[in-house]
Amino acid sequence: MAWNKTILSGPPVLKKYRYKLLMAIAITWTVIDSVYMTIKFYVLRGETDYHFFEYRQVNTLILREVLVFVTSCMIGYLLIFRQSLQRKVPLWVNFSINTIVLLAISFFFNLLFHFFYSIFISKLSASIAFSEFIHDAFYTYWLLQKIPHWLLIFFVTLLVLELAEKYSPGVFKDILLGRYLKPRIETRIIMFMDLKDSTPIAEKLDSTEYFRFIRDFIYLISIAMIEYSGRIYQYVGDEVVVSWTYSLKNTKNCMSALLEAKRLLQKNANRFRRRYGVAPEFRVGIHVGEVTVGEIGVIKKDIAMSGDTMNTTARIRTACSELNQKFIVSKAFAEKLDFKKWQIEDLGAIDLKGKSESVELVALKL
Repeated sequence: MAWNKTILSGPPVLKKYRYKLLMAIAITWTVIDSVYMTIKFYVLRGETDYHFFEYRQVNTLILREVLVFVTSCMIGYLLIFRQSLQRKVPLWVNFSINTIVLLAISFFFNLLFHFFYSIFISKLSASIAFSEFIHDAFYTYWLLQKIPHWLLIFFVTLLVLELAEKYSPGVFKDILLGRYLKPRIETRIIMFMDLKDSTPIAEKLDSTEYFRFIRDFIYLISIAMIEYSGRIYQYVGDEVVVSWTYSLKNTKNCMSALLEAKRLLQKNANRFRRRYGVAPEFRVGIHVGEVTVGEIGVIKKDIAMSGDTMNTTARIRTACSELNQKFIVSKAFAEKLDFKKWQIEDLGAIDLKGKSESVELVALKL
């Protein structure tokens, strides 16, 4: 139970990422609403939604958008920070529950809007504001007219959040903007990381427990990668493939992510031993070079990376077992590091499987 609470509570990097999503939702909804109201009542000179408000007053619009922003923050918190509870039910149930709750919050928002409008703008009493709200909500078609509008916004937001969660941070934005519709050649740092001694662990645990072991292992590794701006390319069994666009800063980020992954596993080693009887370790291969990045897929689209750099990095990771090392990087990547900060062992030119030419490798002693 303690382990599950640790996993679900989320480390600071996840909270930071979720707060960014929350603010994105709040700002987007506020901007959309303010643009809609401005066009409707200032450009098209449309009629007010109902008799109680005068939207052509600037202070009315400001009051509305302040309340929209506050309410959007409440809704964003519900959508983003309650995922641990939402994941225990099917997606359609999650959508239904969220929609009902979000409609209730929107109803509450309009009640607040009536109250503050009457007090600060119309200088009316709270009782009149409440009676006007009851009249407009239950004795006119106003509520029925608003519900489809709210449902559309909520549905689109929930759908975007589900898609954003499916991809590594930044990937969904690239797909949305079509950045990689045409393949692009980029210089990237590539890291292949997998579980050490996975076969003996799999033999020790039953299939369900082994899956949970891998899931917890991947979770901690992913946190370390995300904290240092790593873009998780894919999960393959117990393997994680991560990339960074090449820069001196991201070279440091890559190494910091590696150290953080090692620290997190060591910190949680006792939890793993209590639950699974074994603590995970990992092997890493790192290389830097050109990769071709582009969208692939017909029904299921994704961003794929290919090229010799990817193949070489995979072979470097495989070489960890053959050379009895945990962390091996190519000489090309090692030359980007500050050698004074790291203990290294030059392994020389090594023949890697599938490579016509040998590759100079360096072992890191972390």
